[in-house]
Amino acid sequence: MEDNKRRQENQQHKLVIDNREYMEINGVVNVDSFDDEEIVLETEMGLLAIRGENLHIRHLNLEEGELNIEGFVLELAYSEERGSKGLGGKGKGFLERLFK
Repeated sequence: MEDNKRRQENQQHKLVIDNREYMEINGVVNVDSFDDEEIVLETEMGLLAIRGENLHIRHLNLEEGELNIEGFVLELAYSEERGSKGLGGKGKGFLERLFK
């Protein structure tokens, strides 16, 4: 019963931004790519691209679906594209058009 509750909690997607300098994200399935200017991840609600300055992953636990990021957040963009293709699939075109 407790395992079912944990799975339900992991399926929820929650994003909290504190002063555009710290983010807590739940419902993370996979991190597709990251550097100090952009982090792209797959969430329970689709692909999420985070653009900013001096971005650093401070905590990552894919079993619990948790991700904490520090750095200055400039942009967030969701795409409905999901699955193992990640940015190699249709989502790449969407994100490239969005961030031009």
